[in-house]
Amino acid sequence: MTIALRVARLGAEADGVCPAEGDHPTIYVPYALDGELVEVSEAGKRGDALIGQIERILEPSPHRVEPVCQHFGICGGCAMQHTDDGGLGWKAGQVASALKAVAPDVLSDAFSTWQSPPAVRRRIDFGLRRSGKTVRVGLHRARSAEIVDIQHCPVIDPSLMELIAALRIVLPTLALLKREGSAVANMTENGIDLLLRTDRLPSVEDRTLLAAFAHQHGLARISWAEGERGRPEVLCQLRDPVITFSGHSITAPPGAFLQASRAAEDAIMAAIEAGLPKKRRKIVELFAGIGTFTLRLKPGMAYEGDEAAVAAVKRAGFGQITRRDLFRQPLQAAELRGVDVVILDPPHAGAAAQCATLAQAKVPRIIYVSCNPHALRRDATLLAGAGYRLVSASVIDQFLWSTQIETVAVFSL
Repeated sequence: MTIALRVARLGAEADGVCPAEGDHPTIYVPYALDGELVEVSEAGKRGDALIGQIERILEPSPHRVEPVCQHFGICGGCAMQHTDDGGLGWKAGQVASALKAVAPDVLSDAFSTWQSPPAVRRRIDFGLRRSGKTVRVGLHRARSAEIVDIQHCPVIDPSLMELIAALRIVLPTLALLKREGSAVANMTENGIDLLLRTDRLPSVEDRTLLAAFAHQHGLARISWAEGERGRPEVLCQLRDPVITFSGHSITAPPGAFLQASRAAEDAIMAAIEAGLPKKRRKIVELFAGIGTFTLRLKPGMAYEGDEAAVAAVKRAGFGQITRRDLFRQPLQAAELRGVDVVILDPPHAGAAAQCATLAQAKVPRIIYVSCNPHALRRDATLLAGAGYRLVSASVIDQFLWSTQIETVAVFSL
């Protein structure tokens, strides 16, 4: 049975939203666009709502375009290849909604925006799953644990696609993957840095085969860790996996987080620098990572919770960084006395506890780099309650065609 529905808007996951009407509840329709008339069948439930699967598009949006990837609609990596702006307008709208507490009248077209071109992403996290004598290497299917064995990806740098194809050949010969695992590949200046996380210890033969694999494909380093929480161990290293930030070379730890591309990193940095007040005495950076912004901004003090990241920044020559778990032990108001600017780039969970103490300390300027509009909404609401206002916001679409949203929001008292 099918039903014809008019899409009222796009929701928080970029699905078309068809509000409850008559006998049917709210229906979410993946890959539908705002304003479209679609014929859908029931494909599942989401809470009290239903999920609809498009059977026919009766009235397409003028913004609908043909997706560029053969895996679109199956692979969960991209959700917005079918819209002419790649989803940038929707992302700006999500940021505007997140910032309503501090800027109730803000419109999404007031934000500065930047969008990544295709085929430049330098970092990829992907899944591994053995099935008999083959191994699937790819991204997860949308809203599923199933791995799509991707043969092509228009988002990532072609060298990463070549690596995936090569891994598909070598992994079935290795004992270290019993059933499933994951991998992180970072492009560095001396070659790809690969971290394998699997469910079995590597054998002596595995180590030999992986060393040969690194030589054959020009990898800088291959590391391994047991499961998702194991501590990485270097299996072979041909060259230091070096990343340069503002002229400072840093040897990245295995699996290190990098911004999606060099251009995206520069766009975020430009938005941060534009948000800095002209007169400032002391900057503190929180969630500093491996020094992406630290080594350029040279804050009075930086804090980061990951031991390997802190060590890497210190080896790069910046000693004013301290290891601290800012979720369990946020900087207190007394420690922030005399600080003019705080720059924070928290992970997906945001920084609720830290924002509470920032508000108590009345730090004059807060520059918040967010990768999650839901966490940004919560933390911005907290800051608004302490009297902060929004100075500016930049939407950095470094994850092209996905629903992931990067924002640089500047708050001031």
